[in-house]
Amino acid sequence: MAEAILDQPHFKSDTAAREYLERIRWPDGPVCPKCGECERVYRLQGEGGEKGTKARPGLLKCGSCRKQFSVTVGTLFERSKVPLHKWLLAAYLLCSSKKGISSHQLHRTLGVTYKTAWFMSHRIREAMRDGNFPPPIGGPGKTVEVDEVYLGPKERFRKGAEKKPDKRGRMRGYAPKEKIVTLVERGSGIVRSFHVPDVTADTLRPILWHQLGRETTLMTDEASVYKPLAAGFDKHETVHHGIGEYVRGGVHTNTVEGYFSILRRGLGGVYQHCGSQHLKRYVGEFDFRYTHRKITDAERTVECLRGIEGKRLLYEEADQSRVIQSPN
Repeated sequence: MAEAILDQPHFKSDTAAREYLERIRWPDGPVCPKCGECERVYRLQGEGGEKGTKARPGLLKCGSCRKQFSVTVGTLFERSKVPLHKWLLAAYLLCSSKKGISSHQLHRTLGVTYKTAWFMSHRIREAMRDGNFPPPIGGPGKTVEVDEVYLGPKERFRKGAEKKPDKRGRMRGYAPKEKIVTLVERGSGIVRSFHVPDVTADTLRPILWHQLGRETTLMTDEASVYKPLAAGFDKHETVHHGIGEYVRGGVHTNTVEGYFSILRRGLGGVYQHCGSQHLKRYVGEFDFRYTHRKITDAERTVECLRGIEGKRLLYEEADQSRVIQSPN
């Protein structure tokens, strides 16, 4: 009988967790995070540490810059008092749960406080989020579906909600919706989503121009906002949902709609209340899982752990902006 994944040593022991993380982060041997040295690096171990002092487990020293470091230096886990094996377990649970896992569930499962579980989950989401989106998606012979989704409460009456007249002229309170624009490349399944203040040509133009190759075939619904944006791409096909048309040959937006179905059920059923300032991280979590959906949960967790470097998240210095724009 195969061993259960949660029975793996790196989910139970800090020593095994540290060795597991070292194999992922340093496949060719330790590298100094200060100067990049990889040859003159040695371990400080036990009672035989430098100058006869006892070194903590996993401590290394660079022979070039003389700095001491461990595998967590320069990562999301740096200076954390949470045991490393609990970090790895939290990463696995977030990567393996198709619609996410709540911070309350994490706090009960890991035996940490709710506040700690919430902070851990946001740090792991930061590792999942592909913040700079280096290469454009699409290209010659590729099709990218683009669509938007509006997320928010369904209640018409809400304290502080904006007042608008209904069909009879009566003032009603409507809660504002958050707008997410998503790009999905057919075939590869790569997803990139953006939290935007509004869905207009001025807002979407920099996103499409930065994220898509010019030879891409653009696939959208009949929304007029996409028509002036499609001129710079190889081809633009539309499907008319308003007249009940959802597929016309290879013309459809069913791929991105399938992604939205998972996003809605996750944000509405698991997370329920997502602050607009953090929505970009929640959406990045769903992007990551969907993009890597064709590999195993363990392989997906490894991909997540490869993204921990250089992404320390300190909430006293956190970005409190409401939206994520396309990178310049």
